[in-house]
Amino acid sequence: MRESPCNVSISFVNLIRKSLAASLGALLCTFPAVGQDEEKPPIPEDLLADAHVREELAINEFTAPSIAKIFESLEALAPLPILKFQRDAAKQMPLNRADLAVELGFLIADGFLVVQAGELGKVEPLAAELTRYGKALGAGERVNRHAASLLESARKQEIAQLKKELAATQKDVELELVTLRDADLAHLISLGGWIRALEVSSAAVEGQFSPERAKHVMREDIADYYSAVVGGLEPRIADRPSFLNMRDILAGLRTEMTLGEEPVAQETIADIAKQATQLAELALQRDEEP
Repeated sequence: MRESPCNVSISFVNLIRKSLAASLGALLCTFPAVGQDEEKPPIPEDLLADAHVREELAINEFTAPSIAKIFESLEALAPLPILKFQRDAAKQMPLNRADLAVELGFLIADGFLVVQAGELGKVEPLAAELTRYGKALGAGERVNRHAASLLESARKQEIAQLKKELAATQKDVELELVTLRDADLAHLISLGGWIRALEVSSAAVEGQFSPERAKHVMREDIADYYSAVVGGLEPRIADRPSFLNMRDILAGLRTEMTLGEEPVAQETIADIAKQATQLAELALQRDEEP
């Protein structure tokens, strides 16, 4: 039985549609989508928490460098000049969740600085701040448990346990963010922790300089990673002037931190310390929009 002209036309149109769809699909496969993971540098292996290298957990979009591991990589620079960089607790919480995440990263980093300096009397107000920020990010119950353990460990002067609880605080908030499908916030917490660590560690090396000490802050791979992270944030965050400026600084640090054959110059460390201070100021600039 012959098909009617109308049916032939419909069949022809459907064939054209399928051909176009196939061609478009092949074209899209040729070009990776913006922001895909393969375009982002890998997390430096020494900054991965142990749990993330286990086969059953693997690494996913929510995995971010561990603030605890960042400070482990700086242990050779101890003691860090925490008194020079003390921060007062914020009187008001930020309205924007991105700002909450960055400031939480700063708080966790402050925890490691306090513990390293032996200033255990400062753990109680720090634990209260961690609780406030955790609650604001929707992870209050998880953070509350760690805050209580922080206070108990400080009372017993258990330094190793204090560090363990601080590391677990970051990871538990990260787990809560998985349920909210907000990977950006997980990376912003880690970014805040690294900026704080860089600010203090670069100042420590500048104040007591040696080429060997300088190598501990010359981490081109970390600067490269966070430069890509900031560039890959959702536009309403990435396009904020403060984040655009941070990305520019991180891109510059990526080049400046590259180790060459010559020893690291004291002037290089002085410039990195200056830029780290600028990064911290930009990171703590708040957006008035929630």
